Amino acid sequence: MPVVTYVYDDGSEHTVEVDVATSLMRAALRNQVRGIVGECGGSATCGTCHVYLDHSTEQFGPPSGDEDEMLEFTAAPRAENSRLSCQLVPSDEGARLVVRVPAEQI
Repeated sequence: MPVVTYVYDDGSEHTVEVDVATSLMRAALRNQVRGIVGECGGSATCGTCHVYLDHSTEQFGPPSGDEDEMLEFTAAPRAENSRLSCQLVPSDEGARLVVRVPAEQI
């Protein structure tokens, strides 16, 4: 099972196991990770699940056009490693991922 560590802006961490084929947003919501809102339910239309991906994005591929566009409108500043967690779906059973949760989403 993939393991994801969500790092909050204060440096504290929340580590959860994620089922393969489950988005990091859904895993965060199920495990009450603070700071991940997911207002649109995972359709990449709200930007309230913005995270900063610590590891190479090669595992996930580049953002889609919709995700790339939505990242321009998130409350937190966009960075080179910005992604929408609703679009990050681990497929590697042994993946260990770290994402940083911005201080604010909306």
